[in-house]
Amino acid sequence: MDKIRISAVKYANTYPFIYGLKESGFEERIILETDHPADCAAKLISNRADIGLIPVAALLQLSDYHIISDYCIGSNGNVRTVMLLCNCSFEELDTIYLDYRSKTSVNLVKVLAQYWWKRSFSWINTTEGFDFLNVKCNEAVVLIGDQCFEYEKRFRSGIDLSMEWKKFTGLPFVFACWTANKIIDPAFIADFNAALKTGVTDIDAVVRSIGDNGAITGTVLKEYLTENIDFSLNDEKKKGLELFLSLMKKLNS
Repeated sequence: MDKIRISAVKYANTYPFIYGLKESGFEERIILETDHPADCAAKLISNRADIGLIPVAALLQLSDYHIISDYCIGSNGNVRTVMLLCNCSFEELDTIYLDYRSKTSVNLVKVLAQYWWKRSFSWINTTEGFDFLNVKCNEAVVLIGDQCFEYEKRFRSGIDLSMEWKKFTGLPFVFACWTANKIIDPAFIADFNAALKTGVTDIDAVVRSIGDNGAITGTVLKEYLTENIDFSLNDEKKKGLELFLSLMKKLNS
């Protein structure tokens, strides 16, 4: 039998999942790759992966999808790694550059602009190699991932998009969820969730094991994984996810 192919996000918010899959020995049963969020989605959509930790905006691009895990990448307030960064006041902004690595963050800022901020902007897509630091005073960038910890100090101001969603809706936000593009054996799913739990419930071990590998390290990483990221796909997060997808569909209709 062929091994299940899994694509996971390569950022620090996924460290507990990666640790759990490896520490539990579950990694030996799968083919595991780490990618940018948009690439996780592309692999699942094109059937180059069977399971992906995909940006939730990509769910609408799948003809058939199955959310298979009790865990997700979510936040119930400030997330710190999905930011709108600029060098002027919010009122002066007229142009926003969009991070090419995640459709969820791109759609989130557009939903907030339309329904919460009641503002119109010029939206400019970016590609790999774009210089996110070189923007004019009336421009902002939507930036995701570990780079936010490095780049936020280079800008005069920043807006945490997860906190804005919380202010707007009163609900937590789901950025990515474990999704399959086909029916997966329930026994496999149960073992998969147990493996993920190994990391999610032992953040100290995660930080000790792989906490020196990226831009976020040590105590800062622990604070991020325990105070900013919320891994449980609970009922409140499901409500937030359903609302976001409905607003996104309305926005793009």
